[in-house]
Amino acid sequence: MTRLAPLALAAGLTLALPAQAFDVTQMNDDERAAFRAEVRSYLMENPEVILEAVNALEERNQQAQAQADVDLVKDNADAIFNDGFSWVGGNPDGDITVVEFLDYRCGYCRKAFEEVNELIADDGNIRFVVKEFPILGQASLDSSRFAVATKMVAGDEAYEMMHDALMGYNGATDEAALSRIAEGLGLDAEAIVAKLDDPAVADEIAETRRLANILKVSGTPTFVFQDQMVRGYVPLNAMEQIVEDQRGG
Repeated sequence: MTRLAPLALAAGLTLALPAQAFDVTQMNDDERAAFRAEVRSYLMENPEVILEAVNALEERNQQAQAQADVDLVKDNADAIFNDGFSWVGGNPDGDITVVEFLDYRCGYCRKAFEEVNELIADDGNIRFVVKEFPILGQASLDSSRFAVATKMVAGDEAYEMMHDALMGYNGATDEAALSRIAEGLGLDAEAIVAKLDDPAVADEIAETRRLANILKVSGTPTFVFQDQMVRGYVPLNAMEQIVEDQRGG
């Protein structure tokens, strides 16, 4: 039977029952039993209809979520793209901005790390913004605090080096261990450690948490490609397609 069958069934039932009784709440017991029997019989003969309905509902929900995300990005564009403190890499004058909420201890963030770098390097016209969003425990928070302090003390280039190092680091995250990483990068570890207790470090991370809460970001990585939010890991070819679609849109 075609997808129009449910309509035909409903029409048939409408003719078979008194007009005022097709409202299920107005049916008597016999009419309600007959209606249920007809519906059950149809579904048993055409079980694929259930799957079609589930798929249609899922698609509708996805479309609604996508539109809700577009609205969230539009309403919070300044905080997402130009908060005044998040590190900006790639091409600062790029025609597309990609934002990533990440956690240094997130396996999928690490999986995406090289692919994001490849996307930015190959494209050459992407502005890339990193949002420090430590959500996986103390080691994540320690790492983000150290990265933010590095940027405040030594600038964007130092932050980029520290960021890259932390994305591949699995060891302890106490001050001594992170200081050794800084020293290995030629940075002033003592100055960075001294900066860790500056309220500005905690404020920056807290501000990103507040933004994430508004955007309903609860996991990492989460990306924003211009006006499209993507929750979860995205392989390189998919990111390339999203960027192409954004430029074409």
